[in-house]
This record gives sequence, structure tokens and C-alpha cells, in this order.
Amino acid sequence: MGRTLQNTMINLGLQNACDEAVYQLGLDMEELEEIEEDAGLGNGGLGRLAACFLDSMATLGLAAYGYGIRYEYGIFNQKIRDGWQVEEADDWLRHGNPWEKARPEYMLPVHFYGRVEHSATGAKWIDTQVVLALPYDTPVPGYMNNTVNTMRLWSARAPNDFNLRDFNVGDYIQAVLDRNLAENISRVLYPNDNFFEGKELRLKQEYFVVAATLQDIIRRFKASKFGSTDTVRTVFDSFPDQVAIQLNDTHPAMAIPELMRIFVDIEKLPWDKAWDLTKRTFAYTNHTVLPEALERWPVDLVEKLLPRHLQIIYEINQRHLDHIASLFPNDVDRLRRMSLIEEGGTKRINMAHLCIVGSHAVNGVAKIHSEIVKTQVFEDFAELEPEKFQNKTNGITPRRWLLLCNPGLAELIAEKIGEDYVRDLSQLTKLHEFVEDDLFIREVAKVKQENKVKFALYLEKEYKVKINPSSMFDVHVKRIHEYKRQLMNCLHIITMYNRIRRDPAKLFVPRTVIIGGKAAPGYHMAKMIIKLINAVAQVVNNDPMVGSKLKVIFLENYRVSLAEKVIPATDLSEQISTAGTEASGTGNMKFMLNGALTIGTMDGANVEMAEEAGEENLFIFGMRVEDVTELDRNGYNAHFYYDRLPELKQAVDQIKSGFFSPKEPNLFNDVINMLFHHDRFKVFADYEAYVKCQEKVSELYLNSRAWTKKVIRNIAAAGKFSSDRTIKEYARDIWHVEPSDLKIPAPNEPREAAQDKTPNGTAA
Repeated sequence: MGRTLQNTMINLGLQNACDEAVYQLGLDMEELEEIEEDAGLGNGGLGRLAACFLDSMATLGLAAYGYGIRYEYGIFNQKIRDGWQVEEADDWLRHGNPWEKARPEYMLPVHFYGRVEHSATGAKWIDTQVVLALPYDTPVPGYMNNTVNTMRLWSARAPNDFNLRDFNVGDYIQAVLDRNLAENISRVLYPNDNFFEGKELRLKQEYFVVAATLQDIIRRFKASKFGSTDTVRTVFDSFPDQVAIQLNDTHPAMAIPELMRIFVDIEKLPWDKAWDLTKRTFAYTNHTVLPEALERWPVDLVEKLLPRHLQIIYEINQRHLDHIASLFPNDVDRLRRMSLIEEGGTKRINMAHLCIVGSHAVNGVAKIHSEIVKTQVFEDFAELEPEKFQNKTNGITPRRWLLLCNPGLAELIAEKIGEDYVRDLSQLTKLHEFVEDDLFIREVAKVKQENKVKFALYLEKEYKVKINPSSMFDVHVKRIHEYKRQLMNCLHIITMYNRIRRDPAKLFVPRTVIIGGKAAPGYHMAKMIIKLINAVAQVVNNDPMVGSKLKVIFLENYRVSLAEKVIPATDLSEQISTAGTEASGTGNMKFMLNGALTIGTMDGANVEMAEEAGEENLFIFGMRVEDVTELDRNGYNAHFYYDRLPELKQAVDQIKSGFFSPKEPNLFNDVINMLFHHDRFKVFADYEAYVKCQEKVSELYLNSRAWTKKVIRNIAAAGKFSSDRTIKEYARDIWHVEPSDLKIPAPNEPREAAQDKTPNGTAA
């Protein structure tokens, strides 16, 4: 979620008033804003996407709730010591959180372990351990529409009789200390992005948020009118018409068996009725195609922790496979491929399969990704129910990612086309009329330059390095992962360095290369990549032959509040994942909206950005998905490129020989070994095209006017990538609710008129 203060002032239309009031108190609002901690309660794009969606849902007047866990410790703070990433705990609640309100009156029990008893009346889950879920509510204000939605985060609390109720031999002190065991559930965020780690505590977290949330939803459904907790409705027929639940990846997949457990075991609905209601309630968004990221929970673990849920999953699977067997008799391989249970070695539950079977809609997050989902990853399921599969291209909120972070550009745009674009970003197309307007071109360039100067000052303050603000700011910020190919960027840096040294007199377009992002603490290769970037920076930044032509900076502790600083100052946005690996990306959209040009592969939303702006207004290079597939078929041979490209060979040899690590020549052996022998993401195969494309970038940067015209065409084409558009599509195609752009009356206005304006339909 990042910081809340400035976003709240903007959405309430109070920013100028607050700035002025605080100024009159002799304080500086910007200084105050810097004191607030980021709420870093997710990992990479998936968590930030949820935050953008909350902003858009409130702005569109949808009755929507965002549910999650109130982690005591969010994503770790990253320190760089001697070039290595070191993690520190993110104690973000140390000084309290003024935006949250604890709601102990809505505390709910969540059960774990125990056993299942079957009888004539049905199944009973008994002898469980209970943990209490305490909700904390954070307001989510819409943009200038007097709507405030709720983000409800659950915190784990031990019941007061914890470890004292059972025949305890009177070790009261130990019993109280053991409350920590229950409360550890919401202690810390697992810091993996695009990687599955099958730990018991993680499964506990996933079930904890799901069980508390479903009870909360059903309580709200049963309450006849606002504020009432009396049970009035007992018929669940209308449940899917009143409630839509969107599963953000498979992490909350246990919601499917949990809702079935509530319907069948507690509410005593027949299975078929319960299953129909469940399927119509849930929809599933897939966020990755990397096999190592797919959740596959061991059956033994689920049986121990959630025995009744395992039985329900088996029953779902049995009926699912019976259905498939009836359609495809004797096709045992199809049954194996489509089963929710993977046999062979340890039996595992494929959570993506559970989500597909238990949902009425499945979507990817960019056109190319949704195609890959349909034709490769889940092809058997798409063949069975093609109408279930959709695309919903991701978006970003223009409130935080333009108004808040780039007020200079936002104001410049408003002067030309009015202020309405903030709620309807498609209006940015009106900027096409000004592509040839010399004054506008100069003003856009001026705003960018001011942002660069400001960021350069920030870098000098934080990193004690002198930055040339007229150099090209070439920025690569995102989680560190092999598929995102920060290594390819690193090879380009080394190549530029070698070219400067080879011919110091030759014209070189000065660059400041900024790379930032966190590596999962257990991801050895990602941590080596960070060390390599810092080792290269050390050499490049201290070589007098290079001077101010090339500077390399590793941006420490990349997070939302730092993104808000670096993105508006960026000239070149690096989006260089191997085609077919980045589901969508959203940083790419933020850079586009803030006047950077993109160098990128035809992957994720880059494809649609090129479609909107025209491919000639992006720097597109490298293999397409088809080329990658063909390379796999023929076998990727890294040596082929190494032997054929002298500059690549030189760069790789320098890393290998210890040129960048003279005290430890073999430091990067693992990286080199990976690049030659098991590089799944084919860095060498795209190196030549990347370097050539970068030469075109430098050439264009010399012509400020031509560069800025492309920038304007990009901004004018960025309208599609508002999360408002994305949410309207979810609302219409999946949730079946109508967004409303009505401004509801403020609390101090008369309310009679508001009665008939209530949009009917589902709560998401």
C-alpha cells in the first residue's frame, strides 16, 4: 500500500488546503510526508496491483472490501553492505499506525488441526485448536466522490484460555508464553515473489485469512440491514448474486473448500446446491506461468492442518474426474493431467487446478499471458470450458502514479485537456493534438528535467555520488529474478564501459544506469546478481577514463515510496524479461504514464503498450514467444552466442576472470556457470539485439525534440492502462455489478436524493 497521507489528501481534494495550513504552522508538508513508513504488506506487482484495485474500486463507487493479513513485519528492509543484500526486519508498526482502527467487536475464531467425525447428521470437525482473528480496518477513499471503502486486515490473537483449558499441569507462565505460537500466524510476510515455499506456517496464513474473511462475508450477508448482526436470511440461493469473491492468485484457494465446508457441514446444504453456489461466487486471477511459482501443497500437510478440507478437496476431485471420464472415456493421461491431486513422489494438491474447477471465471492479466494460460498452462481446462477463460489487462491508479508522484506533469496535462482525465484516463488521447506543439514539447522536457534534478539531489544525499542530471536516466527497478534479466542489463553496462575505454575520444551519450529491487532472502542467484551489479558499479564509477559518461547505481530498499521518486525522473524504462515469462508487469505502465520511453521485449503488457502507442514509439527488441519456443525445441546453446559475439565474450570473460572482483576472482563462478549451462531465460540469445537497440536509444536521446515527441505519444496512449478501466471490466464481465460515477452527498449535505442513487448488485 505504501504511504497513505498524501494519497488521502489528494482523493479528498484537501492537498492544497493542508499544505497551506501546515506551512502556516512553520512546517513543510513534504518533510512530514517523509516520516510516514510504507505499509509493505506484499511482495512485488501482485500486492501493489491489489492496492491500485482498491483505489479504483472506491473511485468507481463499488461496494468492495480488500481482505488480507495485518503482518507485524512486512517485506524486509534491504541494506547493501559491501555490495551484498542484507535483510532487516520491517518493524513498520513501531510508532503505531494512525490509519487503522482495531475492531475487536468483529473478532472471529479460526480452527486448525483436530479430526473429522462422521455421523448420520454429517461431518463434524472436532478437537481443533482455535486462533482468534482480530480485524483492523483502514479507510480507502475514492477520488473526489465522498466514497470510503474498507480494507480489513486480520491479526492473529490467542484465546484467553489458550493452553489453560486442557488438563494443564499448572505451568501457567509457560501457557501464557505459548500464546506466541498462535499469534505467530500474522507475524511476518513470506518474502518470495514468483516462488512457492511449502511451509506449514505459510499454509496457516493462507487458511487464516480465508476462514476469517468468509465468516465475515457470511455474517454480513445474513444481517438483514446495516449494523444488524441478527440472523435473518437463512436461504443462500441469492448468495452469488449478492457476493463476488475474486481470488488474487492461488494464495487464498482454500476459500473454495472452506465455503463448501460452511455450506455443507454447518448450513446443511446438499452438496450439489453448495457446489453450484460456490462456483458462482468465486473467480480466479492467474498471475504467473513459472512452474516454480505454482502452489502445490503436500497432502500430508493439509491432512494434518485441515483434515476436513482435504476430504472436501478429494470429493471435489472425484466428481471433477468422473465428469471428465464421462466426456473422454479411456483417456487416463488426461485424467492425470487434470486431477487436483498430483501423484508420483509426495502427493500434492495443485491449487491452480482447484481454483479453475471451483470458479466461474478464470483470467490472465495481459492479452499475451491470457493466451499462454489458455493454450499452454491450462490447455485441458480451456478445451473443456473455453467460455470460462478471459483476459483482464492490469492497470495502475493514476491518482498515486501521476497526480501524487508527478504533480508537474499532471498540471501540465490539465492545462491542455482539463482535469477530467484523472477519472477517465482515456482522455489522454487528446494530447495527440499537441505532438507538434513546440511550446508543449519544451514544457514536457522541462518537467522531466526538474524531476531529474530533484532525484539527482536525492541520490547525492543518500549515496554520496555526483550525478549528471543531463545524462540519460536508464532505470531498471523491480524484484530481482533471473526471468527479469537484470543480468542482461549488467552485460550491457559492461559493454558500454568497454566501448568507452576502447575509444575514449568517441562521442558517448552519457548515462546514469539505476538498478534496484529486492531478492528473496533464500534466492542465491538473485543475491549474486545484486553483488555483481554492485561490483561492476564499483569499477565503473571509479574509473577516471569513464568520468561522468557512465554511472551505475544500485538503488537500496526499492519500495512504493521510492518508486514514487524514481519513476517521474526516468528517461528509459527497462522491461526486458524473456518473452512469455512476465505475466503483465505494471511498472512498465507507470513509466509510460510518467514520460519515460520503454526498451523492452514483446512480453506481458509491453505488447499492448506497443499496440496502443505504435511499435515505432517503443524500443522493442529480441525474441518473441514463438522464437523462444523454437529455441527450446532446437536446444539453447549459450556457447554459440559467446563464440560469435566478441563484445559478449569480453564482458563474460571479465566477470569470469575476476576483473570486477580482483580479491576473489572466482566470486561469480555460479553466475557464469548458470549463463552457460542452465540459463532458462536465454540472456545470451537476446544480448546482441538488446545492445543494438540500446544504440538506437542513445542516438534518439541526442535529439531532444524527437525524443520528447515520442514521450508525448506514449503519454497520450497510456489511457488504457488505468486500473479504473481494468476494474470496470472485472465489474461487468465477472462480478456483474455496474460501476457508478455518482458523487454521493458529503456527510454535511442533505441525503434524501441519495436514496434512489444506490447502485444495486453485488458486493465484491
